[in-house]
Amino acid sequence: MSAFHDLYTGRLWSLMSWDQLTAFWGRIDPAAGWYLYAVGEPPPAAPAAAEATRNFMHHVDELLRREHHHDYCAIVYADDIEKPGFIKIYDPNNLGVSCGFSTHPPLPGWIMCQVPPEDLKPAHPLPEGRRRWWSKLFN
Repeated sequence: MSAFHDLYTGRLWSLMSWDQLTAFWGRIDPAAGWYLYAVGEPPPAAPAAAEATRNFMHHVDELLRREHHHDYCAIVYADDIEKPGFIKIYDPNNLGVSCGFSTHPPLPGWIMCQVPPEDLKPAHPLPEGRRRWWSKLFN
């Protein structure tokens, strides 16, 4: 198995509150070599530049707060809350059962990781709205 697979299937911790998420973003070093992977797009071949990582964190935070209509977060998971190296971010519009037990849990919308990601091969293409959102971040 690969390092990516081990992290993807390993134990992750949920950021339950919006305050926890705010503090969490502040602990991430954008220059630490983050691969930014929109599940459904080809995995990136190289880590993103610090400015691209900072921009992604800002915009995904806005999207989550705007579209996840709950007073709690609980859709961002990390291998380590204090010093993360692997982060799964679920799309508020495609949650299914993102926590708990399921034989076919939904794929996350986005992954931030410090190891090269592997194509998760989603069963359905990325919705056009999300594809446009993703594309705008990097153009």
